[in-house]
Amino acid sequence: MRVFLLDGGTMMIDRSQLLWNVDCGVRLRFPVYSVLVEHDDGLFLFDTGYDLAHVRRVFPKEEPLQSEAQGIVQQLALCGYAPGDVSYVVNSHLHFDHVGGNRHFQDAKTVVSKSELRQAKVPETFERYAYSDQTFDHPGADFELLEGDVELAAGLRLFETPGHSAGHYSLLVEPPSGQALLFAFDAAYAQESLDRLIPSGFHLDPTAAVRSLRRIQKLARTYGARIFVAHDAAAFSGYRLAPAGVL
Repeated sequence: MRVFLLDGGTMMIDRSQLLWNVDCGVRLRFPVYSVLVEHDDGLFLFDTGYDLAHVRRVFPKEEPLQSEAQGIVQQLALCGYAPGDVSYVVNSHLHFDHVGGNRHFQDAKTVVSKSELRQAKVPETFERYAYSDQTFDHPGADFELLEGDVELAAGLRLFETPGHSAGHYSLLVEPPSGQALLFAFDAAYAQESLDRLIPSGFHLDPTAAVRSLRRIQKLARTYGARIFVAHDAAAFSGYRLAPAGVL
């Protein structure tokens, strides 16, 4: 098993969105990335980043920076793969910055929470922009809908961590040797989110979001896992990016 982090570029955010109601008016740049796992059962891609044209059109104030080399197809190529090699696209949730490249994977099965897909199709009014990129439901999309905690394959487990969205999942990778890896995705935007139990400013249910932060902490202790947070520039600077493996 090999694990790669695919760099999808950056956007701007207010710090009060990184950490709910903390330092309003402080702007900072945050990373977006995907996770690629080589596995005996196939090639698994967790999230596909944002579509640059969509963000420029719908969220211009977020000032997206994404070079051609940071596109999801080009990032896969760094690891020696093409879109047709991907067996499963697994979406932690369906917000625009996690599904922008789904449409490139016509031959892959799309794995997502059943409740998340339902919410994405009929979102609350304040969620509509978050779910503005509906291209995850491309003509070739073949959905596998999940409920509850799930073992996708040996050493790949999804744990329910709702709050940021209705059906958010976090990923635990247990390689045959070495330390377990826990990808919190948007359950924890930043390391400070975990340290202070402060969810992101954008959320569906803040109480559930805090409980999910606690669950991430507990999972890390239980499995001795290294935690990877979603949108923390300082943490991201210490991650090994493709074509180097995380392990």
